[in-house]
Amino acid sequence: MIEIFVLLIVILMLSAAISTLILDNLIAATVSASAVSLGLAFIFIILRAPDVAMTEAVVGTGLSSLILALGLKRLKLWQLDKNEKNERETD
Repeated sequence: MIEIFVLLIVILMLSAAISTLILDNLIAATVSASAVSLGLAFIFIILRAPDVAMTEAVVGTGLSSLILALGLKRLKLWQLDKNEKNERETD
C-alpha cells in the first residue's frame, strides 16, 4: 500500500517538474516548483524523518517560493496571463 502511495507522489513530482520547465507563465512555474518540494516533504514523512520533512516543507516549499515570487515581482515579470503583458507593451 505504501509503495503505491510513494509511486503516486513520485509521478506527481515528475509531472510538476516537467511542467515547471515547459510552462510559459512564470508564476505557475514557481507554484510547480514548490509542488515538487512539497512532494519530497511527503516522501520524507513516509520515510519517518519528520525533522527533514519539516525543513524541506519550510525551506523548499515556503522560502524558495517566496524568494522566486519576489524576484519575479522585482524584475517586473509578475504576470498572470499574456493579455496583461500585451496591455503593458501598448501603453
